[in-house]
Amino acid sequence: MTDTTATLDLGPQTAVLARLAEGVTDEHLAAPTPCPEYAVRHLVGHLVGLTVAFRDAGRKDLGVTTDTSPGSALPDLGPGWREELPKVLAELAEAWRDPAAWTGMTRAGGVDLPGEIAGLVATDELVIHGWDLARATGQAYTPDPAALQVCHDFLAASVDDPGRGEIFGPVVPVRPDAPLLDRAVGLSGRDPGWAPRS
Repeated sequence: MTDTTATLDLGPQTAVLARLAEGVTDEHLAAPTPCPEYAVRHLVGHLVGLTVAFRDAGRKDLGVTTDTSPGSALPDLGPGWREELPKVLAELAEAWRDPAAWTGMTRAGGVDLPGEIAGLVATDELVIHGWDLARATGQAYTPDPAALQVCHDFLAASVDDPGRGEIFGPVVPVRPDAPLLDRAVGLSGRDPGWAPRS
């Protein structure tokens, strides 16, 4: 485990996401997002599902929530999502404050993987989908700096991974002096200049 991940607290980033979710109105739910197959309602449904899955992965509480592939069905919102999402975000952050979450093996999305890698994937999901949600709903977005750095480094390390295409789109070139968030977004396969069509 690296020093960065050993001390990474996901709480600041989950708090950013919870604030973004508060800004989502019912009028936003049908709007497009940077994820071509998702409207905002699907993106938020995905966020609820992945947060529960990575909370349970951190707890090593393996079962249905950690076994389900994210691509098995188009995610959607449950009726209580406004209360559920901030609750499970806080629970995810608490689970990953336990150093044991970052060690040993766990599972997420039906894939067995080391705890440290699961923590890195969770960080990436929280940072990049936070950007997706902010862009889709016209909100300002300032991710937690520590989580952003970990996300960027994780994505940069995956560029030459032959299995990368199963998870991320092709890298979108971004100038080397661009803000770190733009570089991370480009590495995730998104255009940092994406905006909803007016």
